[in-house]
Amino acid sequence: MKMKKKKDILIVGVGGQGIIVASEILADVGKEAGFDVKKSEVHGMSQRGGSVSTHVRFGKQVFSPLIRQGKVDFLLAFELLEALRWVNFLSPHGAALVNNLKINPTTVSSGSMEYPSNIAHLLKESGHTIQLIEGINLAEQAGSKRAVNIVLLGALSGFLPDIAEEMWLKVIRSRVSAKTLQANEKAFYLGRKDA
Repeated sequence: MKMKKKKDILIVGVGGQGIIVASEILADVGKEAGFDVKKSEVHGMSQRGGSVSTHVRFGKQVFSPLIRQGKVDFLLAFELLEALRWVNFLSPHGAALVNNLKINPTTVSSGSMEYPSNIAHLLKESGHTIQLIEGINLAEQAGSKRAVNIVLLGALSGFLPDIAEEMWLKVIRSRVSAKTLQANEKAFYLGRKDA
């Protein structure tokens, strides 16, 4: 398999959204496709609904697990405010796949700050390719609203034509329980179709 250049993917969101599982699946997919893969995670206050970010890089040869600001090819954002917080990490030709979901951070819940009302507009003003994805709706259609992470990976897979669909499915099958496999496979296909 030949990929033109390495891919740098930043996955961001809030604790409990399945970001770490998504990054593990993505890293395994890269390995399955024969690439050198590096991954780094920052959990923050993930147990309390705080920010979580993971860097996944793969290609012929990758030296560092961290992606510098302005170098991200794909931003996979599980929540709108997190997308806005990290959009400046995208390269000039980078794209953001953003779950159209608002989760109030503690500062908003406590009343000390307001959640920005125009995030989708601000993201589009960034000059990057921004694709809003109705992740919750698609996951519910698949049979499990917890499968939003797989919906977003399905959407990302459409932007990585060098990696065969079957490789994604092989890794997903190895990572999810038999009980949730059908819903996760459907979530992957719905996300891929939506991209």
